Amino acid sequence: MAHYVCTVNSPLSVEEAFDYMADLRNFAAWDPGVRSATVLDGAEPGLNTAYEVTASGAKLVYRTIEYDRPERMVAEAVTSRLRSYDIIEVAERDGGSAITYDATLELKGLFKLGEPIMKVVFNRIGDAAAGGLESALKGKLVRN
Repeated sequence: MAHYVCTVNSPLSVEEAFDYMADLRNFAAWDPGVRSATVLDGAEPGLNTAYEVTASGAKLVYRTIEYDRPERMVAEAVTSRLRSYDIIEVAERDGGSAITYDATLELKGLFKLGEPIMKVVFNRIGDAAAGGLESALKGKLVRN
């Protein structure tokens, strides 16, 4: 299992930061590994909204499985090869907000054999995404 966590302190309000992060269509704006993200099911971000995310040549369908505005949302993508589980938490901090992005990638079946390599790759991908998130939220990355 590969795991990556980062926190970005931002001048955005909790509500602004949450709304930006909870709309997975914004992934492509801050994560250099994401080529596109579109809504498949649902009119707006919220519980059970589904997104098609094209990342590193693979298409994943993420579904929002928890949605507690403006504090926490969880999105999950499950395929025959992997499970991606992303937690976004937003809290008030110093007149702005602190956004914690917690991503877990679990490989399945024979693909599990590649987990040691995936952990290294996932950390590189996470660092690039964290940098993009820092810029998008006009904030400061805090290493976890």
